[in-house]
Amino acid sequence: MSSDDWCTIESDPGVFTSLIESFGVKNVELTELWSLDDESLQMLTNPMEGVTASVHGLIFLFKWQSSEGHGNDTLEGGGKPLSEYETPNSLFFARQVTHNACATQAILSVLFNAPHSIESTDDNEKIDDENGRRLVLGSMLSNFKSFTSAFPPDLKGEAIGSSDEIRKAHNSFGRAEDAFLSDPTKQQKRVATEDDDVFHFVAYVPHEDGVYELDGLQSGPIRVGSYTNGDSNANAWIHVARDVIQKRLDNYSPAEIKFNLMAVVQDRRTFLTSRLDALAAAGIEESDPAMLEVRNELHSEEEKRERWNVENERRRFNYLPFCVKYLRALAGSGKLEKLVDKAKQKAGEKRKRMDAWKKEG
Repeated sequence: MSSDDWCTIESDPGVFTSLIESFGVKNVELTELWSLDDESLQMLTNPMEGVTASVHGLIFLFKWQSSEGHGNDTLEGGGKPLSEYETPNSLFFARQVTHNACATQAILSVLFNAPHSIESTDDNEKIDDENGRRLVLGSMLSNFKSFTSAFPPDLKGEAIGSSDEIRKAHNSFGRAEDAFLSDPTKQQKRVATEDDDVFHFVAYVPHEDGVYELDGLQSGPIRVGSYTNGDSNANAWIHVARDVIQKRLDNYSPAEIKFNLMAVVQDRRTFLTSRLDALAAAGIEESDPAMLEVRNELHSEEEKRERWNVENERRRFNYLPFCVKYLRALAGSGKLEKLVDKAKQKAGEKRKRMDAWKKEG
């Protein structure tokens, strides 16, 4: 890749969380949603008894279709993008003008529109307001948002694509072998054909009394519904977004499974730590089952973060030189040809099974 290129990155909660933290953002993480049923949403917003967790936005990955677009009369405004004059002044929306930047652009769409956020905080300051629910942008993104807030959507997109800090953080999660295999002498980038699977990220966020779809490939944000905002129902917007996403899924074949939905939520360790402090302040002993349960939950969260760190290190590691040497060793021992034939046979059998499954379905 050249210094101006943006790589594709994996849609994974560990990758996205680490990317967000590399921007200097605090008290936030990504969690994957495997189902859109009420029970799953309840676990998302109320992960443990007596706790209401902040859900700042949803990030949806889907396979792009040539007929992509809402045109749905059931959505507010018929699912049409709002013009620049119709868009609320405080809603951050940027057009995507940089190839492969849609993942980071969807992330920024959530971060810059998070209802529970503050721009910066001292390292030693505890995030204890609103029960630790606030997202902390940090100085880099705070300055970027302040600088670009008055820009029109296309210039916001240009600013994102031109930011060295944002691009370098994004590209740090690219695969090392991609740079090794790319040909710097080829100026013409390959254009996707109809046979290629092209994927795209969009964000869903609450803003004032509305729920918006923020898709950088659209001319403006799309207001997909309304909800009643209030402290007792702070995450009611998720049900509105859920229904819209479900309708979008209905436009695909039942056999299509290449989707991914992640929620941008507050760092689970924040409210677990606050819960421990509250139990200790109430005089609960360390051996009490309630205290042990929270400690076990916190330990699981720390283990999850450690797994994410290990997986991200593996993603960044370049395995290509090892693979080349391994293939050479197999060829030198005379085993490579037999293994290739065996792999071709397995691939052919798998292709036949897939063709038979498609005919049946």
